[in-house]
Order: sequence, then C-alpha cells, then structure tokens
Amino acid sequence: MAEERKIPEYKKKLVEKIAKLIEENKTFMIVSTKGLPSKQFQAIRKKLRDKAKIIVAKKSIILKALDKFQKGNILRLKELVDRDYAIMFSKLDPFELAGILADEKSEAAAKVGDVLDKDIEVEAGATELMPGPVISEFGALGIPVAVEDGKVAIKQNKTILKKGDKVNADAASIMLKLNIRPMEVGFQPIAAYNKEEDKTFEDIVIDKKGTLEELKTFFSKANNFALSIGYVTDETIKILINKAGNEERIISELIKPEEKKEQAEEKKKEKEEKNPEEEEKKENAQENKSEENKQGE
Repeated sequence: MAEERKIPEYKKKLVEKIAKLIEENKTFMIVSTKGLPSKQFQAIRKKLRDKAKIIVAKKSIILKALDKFQKGNILRLKELVDRDYAIMFSKLDPFELAGILADEKSEAAAKVGDVLDKDIEVEAGATELMPGPVISEFGALGIPVAVEDGKVAIKQNKTILKKGDKVNADAASIMLKLNIRPMEVGFQPIAAYNKEEDKTFEDIVIDKKGTLEELKTFFSKANNFALSIGYVTDETIKILINKAGNEERIISELIKPEEKKEQAEEKKKEKEEKNPEEEEKKENAQENKSEENKQGE
C-alpha cells in the first residue's frame, strides 16, 4: 500500500487559523493580487492594519479551511478560489471594505497583454523625446509627429487603443515613454461572504467617481422636474420665488398699456360728468367778459 502523504504541521495550523478568522469576523473576502507589486502590497496591508487582516495562502489551504464549514453560503466561494488571490478578514461590511480597497488603488503602466477599461488617446503637443527610432514607433501606431526645437512633437490627437483592447508591444512602449499610466493596481475584490447575514457577493465593483456623477445627473433631473411642477424644496424655493418675481414683472409690463387706456377713459368720463351749474357759471363768465370787451371798444 502507498504510504499516506503526511500534511505538514504548519499547513494544518494555517487551515485552523483561517477557519477561526472566518468565525471571528463579519466579512471574509477573496481578493486578486494580480499585477500588484510587492512594495504596493505591503503599503496597502500597512494602511489596512486596523481595518482588515490579510493572508496570502495557496488554493489548497483556503479550500481546506472552507471545508471546515459544512453548510451555509460560504461554501459557494470554493468555486471562486484561484491563484494570485489573497484572503481578507474584517469587522467591516463587505461593501464598506471594498470601498476602502477602491481608494487604495494607484495608477500603473500598461504591460503587453493587459486589457484596457477605457480608450487611450495620445494628445497633440511637444514631448521631451529625442528624434530617433521613437519616430518609427509613433508611425507604427499612426501617430503624426514632427521634429520641433530638437524634440519630437505630436501633431494631432490620436486614439491608439479602444476600451476592451489588449495592449500590444508598440502601444505599451509609447505609453511608457509618454508616461501614460492607464492601469489601476491594488486589491481587486473577487467575492465576499457576510457571516452575519450568511450571504455571498460576487463581482463587487465600487466606482465612487462614476456613482457620484450618476447621483449628480439624477439630482439634476429630479430638481428640474420639481421646478416644472412647482414643488417646493430647500433646493427649489429660491428659484421658484425668482421665477414668480420675473413672471410678475412681465405681466405688469403687458397690462400697463391697458391701464393707461382705462385711466384716459376715466378722465374723459369725469370731465363729461362735471356739475352742470359749474359749466353754466363758466359759460356766463365767458359771455360777460365778451360784453365788457365790446363796451370797451
């Protein structure tokens, strides 16, 4: 019979440690460390010291730790464990932890084979590059250049890669020379388990900037709708008052000619309705004056 393979003691202890940490924390998260330099790994780990514990372990160790749990949604994570993954334990909510990880990402140069999540455009303008083989590199990507004041100058904007494209050698070289760093490196959440709710979450994406822009758009639409129906809020009250004031001025300007016409008609009517005795006195005075003038002649 083949001798049963003996599991090293340190591996057994690590399995027990991971299982215990899962039990003691609210969140158990699997994160990818692909492309993350060791220096940045350690820097992020240091920043998260009071918020999360990070362990790098082989796939087999993580799976054995998960085998300690006989039921629950945590078992779904077994299908997602792969290489280049680390595991995290935290008292924080999974999405709160993912938000912190998003803040700790940093820009990085693109390598051949990287897949882009945005278009890459080379902007027109002067560079610090000296003429030479680099001109051919620009030409290979269809970027128009010229030599100005002894340096290479890009003559017009040029999109060299689209979102979803893989980075090729020419593009990687040019982006490096122009200090274009389109990649983000950091801990990328793959999946997480919330022990308190016995729920698992996959494809956790925290885009704070994008979410903020969406909120601004939604707020603008809601605000415009509130203004259109005259709905009063802290944000609309001043605008509605100003709007009412402007409308009042416009209406006033429109009715002024009618007011003047009415005033003229009223004066005419008043004149016609004056006391007949006063009119008679006035006429007699005029007649007496005429007689005096005749006598004087």
